[in-house]
Amino acid sequence: MSERMAATTPPVVFIRLPEVIRRTGMGKTTVYKRVRDGAFPAPVQLGEGMVAWIEAEVEAWQANIIAEREELSLPKAA
Repeated sequence: MSERMAATTPPVVFIRLPEVIRRTGMGKTTVYKRVRDGAFPAPVQLGEGMVAWIEAEVEAWQANIIAEREELSLPKAA
């Protein structure tokens, strides 16, 4: 990878399940149910029996949830 590319590409940050739970307020069972249902980002395999989520994907999910709430709260045009 070139130095220029490294300078412009933000690093990928992995967050483990306890941090996902802390940031989302969901429990472990809910996180995995939503992953299974396609309603939450899937974790990536880091090693045998070790997974983590990509921080940017969790943040994008949070932003999407907020945007959906704001859309629902807008007054409907008559």
